[in-house]
Amino acid sequence: MTKSTMSRLALLLLFALTAAGAFVLALRGGLSWASLAAHQAQLRGLAAANPAGAAAAYVLAYCAVVALSVPGGGILTIAGGLMFGPWLGGALAVCGAGSGAVALFVLARFVFGAWFARRFGPFAARLQEGLARDGFNYLLALRLVPVVPFWLVNLAPALLGMRLLPYVGATVLGIIPATLVFAGIGAGLADVLAAGRPPDSHLLFTPHIFLPLLGLALLALLPALWRRRKRLFA
Repeated sequence: MTKSTMSRLALLLLFALTAAGAFVLALRGGLSWASLAAHQAQLRGLAAANPAGAAAAYVLAYCAVVALSVPGGGILTIAGGLMFGPWLGGALAVCGAGSGAVALFVLARFVFGAWFARRFGPFAARLQEGLARDGFNYLLALRLVPVVPFWLVNLAPALLGMRLLPYVGATVLGIIPATLVFAGIGAGLADVLAAGRPPDSHLLFTPHIFLPLLGLALLALLPALWRRRKRLFA
């Protein structure tokens, strides 16, 4: 076994153990509406007493949750709005989610990239040309309409050979609209949580919000669809 392979296996084991611990924490209520309701006063007090420290801790926590593919990103985004308000909370959530997505992308490529290329080389090769040309547009559309699991949209481009800079750009731009919606929900949440009711997290999928996001996703796909049409009829 080569040193490079041992390093990959050690990193994978560490990641798996950390992710398992994080999942246990999430399942035991660490990332839940009940936990958010129970600690909302402390969270808002922390953000008021030490804004810079609270913001840094929030971004790091969000980054870890996304990098470890732990469920609860939506709750964290709402918590950001609750703690920091809709605009700053949304911006911090974008930073945390974007950083975590990049960390997972790099980790997946380092640990699984060579194995995936050996195992699915011909399949990946057929997709890489399209990703190099239109990957930004496809990924941006998937980010704008968050119906595919976030962790899957993080992993697939890494394994299929998408370049890092288009991945980062499409990820950051694509998550901004939905993130601001969730942060806006969190900013007005204190009374709802105090009454013991969960927030309406399905607001994102109401027509007046979902349809504009869908329209943006279609606009993001237009350049790729136009290039595909030109190739078909060339």
